[in-house]
Parts: sequence; structure tokens; C-alpha cells
Amino acid sequence: MRNVFDILKERGLIAQTTHEDEIRDLLGREKITFYTGFDPTADSLHIGHFMQLIVMKHMQNAGHRPIILLGGGTTMVGDPTGKTDMRPMITQEIIQHNADNFKKQMSKFIDFSDGKALMVNNADWLLHLNYINFLREVGVHFSVNRMLTFECFKTRLEKGLSFLEFNYMLMQSYDFYRLNQEYGCVMECGGDDQWSNILGGIELIRRKESKQAYGMTFTLLTTSEGKKMGKTEKGALWLDPEKVSPYEFYQYWRNVDDKDVIRMLKLVTFLPMEQIAEYEKLEGQELNKVKCILAYEVTKMVHGEEEAKKANDAAMAIFAGGADTSNMPSAEIAQTDIDAGINVLEFILKVGLVPSKGEGRRLIQQNGLSINGEKIHSIDLIINNDQFEDGKLILKKGKKVFLKVITK
Repeated sequence: MRNVFDILKERGLIAQTTHEDEIRDLLGREKITFYTGFDPTADSLHIGHFMQLIVMKHMQNAGHRPIILLGGGTTMVGDPTGKTDMRPMITQEIIQHNADNFKKQMSKFIDFSDGKALMVNNADWLLHLNYINFLREVGVHFSVNRMLTFECFKTRLEKGLSFLEFNYMLMQSYDFYRLNQEYGCVMECGGDDQWSNILGGIELIRRKESKQAYGMTFTLLTTSEGKKMGKTEKGALWLDPEKVSPYEFYQYWRNVDDKDVIRMLKLVTFLPMEQIAEYEKLEGQELNKVKCILAYEVTKMVHGEEEAKKANDAAMAIFAGGADTSNMPSAEIAQTDIDAGINVLEFILKVGLVPSKGEGRRLIQQNGLSINGEKIHSIDLIINNDQFEDGKLILKKGKKVFLKVITK
């Protein structure tokens, strides 16, 4: 079996390592226990979390044991990394609810059978710490001067960094120490924005136990221009189908830029590199087929094969001009509104195609709205039964957003 380090590197997943040669040797020589932490600040995972799960799956496939650490304790403080403002405080009950949702979603990707993976919650030890003892046992090993040189704190100093958040690095470092003690965990993995927190844990283990631990960070999901991916018009690209439908999720990947499609295949799918190399030879219109493969593979992993097929069929019908709209995203409107006649701006606002009438007006003025394939040029258009066929019409926003509206 190939060394998983080489697989991760070949696919462009590795950003930084603390001891590259030693880590590669370790991963090829023995089966290790490693961990990645997830703070349940929302009730669903998003695509950034998915990247971490992809890496964990690669590692698990190579025989290594992942620990998923749910941050029931750290979430109560909030990681200042990448934030310009302090994270809103949330209650223990909400954190627990979010953590339960995380568990369900993660179980689709990580195999927890027969001890192949563990899921633990740092609330089990962080919420019961004696603060004086914690300062004496952990705080004594951290230099404030050094901590202030880390980027995660630098960016917050201008706006104000609370002492609450300043503790976060100590808590995450203590997590690594506890997992090392209790489960023999020797490596922490995370997004590249977690680099300084990971270094803190390695240093704490070295100082307290005179042991070597390791850290590896992974590429953040960005475009070829370095712009962070994972945002939709509605916000984050959530894995929960109630927040982002399988069709919308599919469309997100179907619409990636030509320059990004091959890189995304390497990062977020398990397709063989030989197959991806063949796709790399394609260009122009041929890349659209590759985008469909990318969208199908990622949607299948997140939402299952049946939903991926439905999303794919709906996209094919739309873009090929087919008649099957059964799997297209839909919205309902009252038949009484249509009988009476409703202004087009009010109509597209009511069915959720635009967030405001102002945006709807701009959409029409820029020739970005079509109804049943015909461009709409007037903001004074009245929508009535004339536009509906068998109780439905098709809205198109721009080139890529379709919505089926049904009367009720």
C-alpha cells in the first residue's frame, strides 16, 4: 500500500508539517492515532469541515485511527483564528444539539465500527477543570510574548482581544495533551489556519512529557486566485440538505471555474489520479463534462447516490433543454395571488428568487431574469395564469439558477 503522506501530497492536500520526513516515515512504518477538532458553532457541518473529513478518510483508508474531537468545551470560549470580531456566546444546550448533528453527518464519511475511529468531546475534561491548577500545570508553559506574535492574535489586537479568547490556544493545546495521554494520539491535523494552535499542543506535550508529537495542516478550499470557496448566495455551503438542497449543492460544484475543476477533483474526491490526469487534457466545452463528474462525486458522498443522480438528471434536463423538471428546486405560491395578478417584483420576492425588490429590479434591468425561457424586460409585468402551464412556470436567474414555481 502506498504511503498516505504521498497520496495527500500528490493531491495537493498538505499545506504545512512540523517534521515532514519524520511524519512521512511514521505514516509509512506504523498505524498511528491522530485527531482533528471540530467546534460545533452551528447546527450543520459546512464544506470547510468536509475538507477535513476527506483527509481523515484518506488516513483511515491507510489504516490509521482518527479521533474526531467535538469542541463542546472550546466552543464556549471561541477560537479567535480568522475572526475580526469576538464569536457570539452560545449556550451549552445549543452546543450539545449542534454536536449531535455533527455526529450524524460525520458518520457518513468516517467508519466508527470495531474501534476504527473514535469520537470524543472536550467538554468532558474542559468544563470540570480547576482554573488554578490549569494555570499552574498548563499556563506556565506558554509565553505571552510568543503567543502575541501568532497571526491569529495579531489580527485581533487592533479591535481588541478578550482574555476569554486568549485562553483558546491553551485549551486546544491541552486537548492534544489529553488525547496523547489517554489514547496515544501523536498527531494533530487541521486546516492551515490552525497552525499556531497545533504548535502549542506539540510544545505542551514536549515540555510536560518529553515526547515528540506532530502536526500537519491542510489546504484551505480556495480558487486559483486564492479566494476562499464555500459561500453561496444564501451563505455557507452547508452539508445539511435542509439548508442547501442536494440540487443546489450539486450546482455549486457544477459551476466552478474552468481553472479550478481539476484541482477540486484532486482535493474533494477519491477518483484515481490516473483518471484525473486524463481529464486534465480536456479543455473548453469538454470541461463541462468534468464539472458534472466533480459535482456528482461530491454530492454522492454528502447526500448519497440517489440524491446525486436526481440532481444530475435535473441539471441535464435544464441545460439540455429537456422537459423533466421533477427534481428542479421548487417554490409554491397561492393560486389566489395568480388569479388576481401579481407584479413580477413582488412575485420573485415571494417565491424567494431574490432577497429584495431592489435586487429584483436590478436583475430585470440587467436582462438577468427569464420566465419559461423568455427574457423579462419590464418591472411592471403582471404575472397571472397566462404564464402558468399545468400550474407551474420556470424562473431562470442569470445563467445558472433555476426555480420551478407551483401554484397551491
